[in-house]
Amino acid sequence: MSENPLSKLQYLTRVGKRAQYEAFEFELTSTGVRVRNCSHANPGKHEYLVTVNDGVPTACTCPADANYEGACKHRIAVAIRRPVLDSATENQLVADGGARPVEPNSETRSAPDPDCDCDTLPDDSPCWPCYRDGKRNFDD
Repeated sequence: MSENPLSKLQYLTRVGKRAQYEAFEFELTSTGVRVRNCSHANPGKHEYLVTVNDGVPTACTCPADANYEGACKHRIAVAIRRPVLDSATENQLVADGGARPVEPNSETRSAPDPDCDCDTLPDDSPCWPCYRDGKRNFDD
């Protein structure tokens, strides 16, 4: 079992408590985890980007992370929600050239739907639904 990310962070007890009970929403982005604090009347003004490096939330764009010692509540909130942290770490590996999801090749792709528009397009181009669903490529 991997080391708990909280053991790599310094933070105040009150910050840890707030990270647990405040209503956060998380969105995975290509550069980290966007954390929105829905405990505020205007959550859109309390939205920050948490950067994750090697499975540890290392930085946040919030004022508290820049102005105080220790990790902010947004970094702790990401660290204590293992599915969010694991997803951010996995996304970072893919963005850095790591393993990517396997794309279907011509042998594993299903045939186009009989009701699709591929036959009506010029140069044997795929219709949008077949291309989007991975059933056909422009190279087919």
